[in-house]
Amino acid sequence: MRKVSITEQPSHYDHLEQMTIGELLHHINDEDAMVADAVQKAIPQIEALVAAIEPRMKKGGRLFYIGAGTSGRLGVLDASELPPTFGVPDTWVQGLIAGGDVALRHAVEKAEDSPEQGWRDLLTHQVSVDDTVIGIAASGTTPYVVGAVSESRKHGLLTGCITSNPQTPLAEVSDYPIETIVGPEFITGSSRMKSGTAQKMVLNMISTSLMIRLGRVKGNRMVKMRLSNAKLVDRGTRMIQESLGIPYEEAEKCLLEAGSVDRVLKGKNNKK
Repeated sequence: MRKVSITEQPSHYDHLEQMTIGELLHHINDEDAMVADAVQKAIPQIEALVAAIEPRMKKGGRLFYIGAGTSGRLGVLDASELPPTFGVPDTWVQGLIAGGDVALRHAVEKAEDSPEQGWRDLLTHQVSVDDTVIGIAASGTTPYVVGAVSESRKHGLLTGCITSNPQTPLAEVSDYPIETIVGPEFITGSSRMKSGTAQKMVLNMISTSLMIRLGRVKGNRMVKMRLSNAKLVDRGTRMIQESLGIPYEEAEKCLLEAGSVDRVLKGKNNKK
């Protein structure tokens, strides 16, 4: 019989349907307040994984997130936000979800139950030993994720995981497990809540730290962001305006001609 994980254990709350809206919101917020502490305790694990990924990505290796359900969606979300924010190719960081892209909007029944499908999905991306695979699963037992990470490790890829339970099968097959022990969920077993919040925080930390270490940020500014809409053009213009002390119109003209904040600032510095 499978051991019940911490995230599936009943919380001390009961009769939720009898609570007022205010009581529900305050209790959910109380539970969410525990997440940052759980993530903080995992920082040494996160640091070790990021330090191992960095040299591989500097050699051209890629990072793959793989998960099912909420965990998979969060991986896809983090990966999809990096190209516009940091101006990196879509291939640098990729998110895979059990059931494919249709599972981003709709539940795909039993997609997560195959221990072989995750590795098959990774093979479609021609993964190599320079790549890294991070499995995301609150329970740490999802067959699709455990199988993908296990096979990745057997084939020489660097592996990590993000889970909300200690000593799980997923952690066992990972080189660098990250365990954010957030405790039972407000609604028993609903890992889209505290576990999902912890996963999002850890993904932010991993990807943002890597992008900074890979030279995609100057100071604290997104100087390589894609100018894909008016908001980002305005943001880039203001960065140049503040950095160079020039009028807004001149900064905007320089930005549109150069195509990125980074090119403008490098060009001005080279002329000095």
